[in-house]
Amino acid sequence: MTTIATQNLLQIKDVRQAFTKNDGKKLLVLEGVNMELHDKEIVALLGKSGSGKSTLLRIIAGLIEPSGGEVMFEGDKVTSLTRGISMVFQTFALFPWLTVLENVELGLEAQGLSEKEVRRRALDAIDLIGLDGYESAYPRELSGGMKQRVGFARAMVVNPEILLMDEPFSALDVLTAETLKTDFLDLWLERKIPIRSVLLVTHNIEEAVVLADRILIFSSNPGHVSSEIRVNLPHPRDRLAPEFANLVEEIYSLMTAKVKTKEVVVGTRVTDITLGERLPRTSPNQLAGLMEEIAAAPYNGHADLPALDNALQMSTEELFQIIEALRILRFAEVDKGDITLTEAGRKFVAADTQKRKSIFAEQLLKHIPLATYIKRVLNERPGNRANRMRFLTKLEDFMSEVEAREVLTAITSWGRYAEIFSYDDNSEVLSMENPTAED
Repeated sequence: MTTIATQNLLQIKDVRQAFTKNDGKKLLVLEGVNMELHDKEIVALLGKSGSGKSTLLRIIAGLIEPSGGEVMFEGDKVTSLTRGISMVFQTFALFPWLTVLENVELGLEAQGLSEKEVRRRALDAIDLIGLDGYESAYPRELSGGMKQRVGFARAMVVNPEILLMDEPFSALDVLTAETLKTDFLDLWLERKIPIRSVLLVTHNIEEAVVLADRILIFSSNPGHVSSEIRVNLPHPRDRLAPEFANLVEEIYSLMTAKVKTKEVVVGTRVTDITLGERLPRTSPNQLAGLMEEIAAAPYNGHADLPALDNALQMSTEELFQIIEALRILRFAEVDKGDITLTEAGRKFVAADTQKRKSIFAEQLLKHIPLATYIKRVLNERPGNRANRMRFLTKLEDFMSEVEAREVLTAITSWGRYAEIFSYDDNSEVLSMENPTAED
């Protein structure tokens, strides 16, 4: 097992990040982030998409300057790109007009080395990562796994002390990702690479447990480290071992811990502050499908999340999105890594199509302030119609433009299914066919 030393290579102190939106307002992404990276360890930063993990990684790499706090690398403050810190990206980030060798050599050009030394080190890195014979190939000739190996070679050729990895396996198919993870871990454990520490950003729980010595759970809105778990399991780690399963269960429990949500009673005005709630971008069909899966044997309304995750043909991130939506709508409760259908969830599964819509509408208006707000606005406007930009602009007061679009897409899909309002995609207008009195 990897021995964790006490020397701190990296210290992150009270890092805060806020971005300025188009309207001049600030969007807080990170707040009070504190963590350390020690010598000879792999640390996984585990959290849901949109929690700010990648933003933090770019701050550490020197690609973004934080709004507050500081990043210290070996005692020196990181203010720009720093020799000694290298990064592997999710999307390969290769230059298509350069060969494999040229892409890898690119990382050495700023170091003032001789052409002969640049060539030698690049070839050594390509050989080490398992691409010997592909030096003259272009990215278009490579598979996804091979492209990512080039990304690893380019990051390691500069002999960094810290390697930052931003979901490096998520764009690959399962078998390719497993092979690359195994090869990388072998190189790390056998000390065939000069890297002293690794910080891995991921949303894959099993990936984190397989690779990491420590796992930091990253929570959202704004992003911050909420929990730390030490992984005291020897390598190679057996995914079927009870200790492994228990650790995965603990992490599922931490990542699905209850978040306080505000209820709105139909008939009251919605205050602006309740509109900032992030809604998972899931479809009613996905919600219905998961409820039906949980209701059926062998779960019979109550499922262990790791077991459910393994049984379904979807990513953990996608499953979390659906689970979060079910919880917000009170169709399910999540506790200690288990999910249980509520009475409303069981009634929904047992109902026919029209009754399901009625139940969905009731839960939507009772528990999602934005749905109540849209319904009220449409009731008040002449013709009971409003352009989607009316609501998009409102949402952008509380979140980024991208998040606002995702939230509005989700609520539009849910509202149409529940027949609370309709939406014309061509005119981008929301409307009510049967307007009611003021709610």
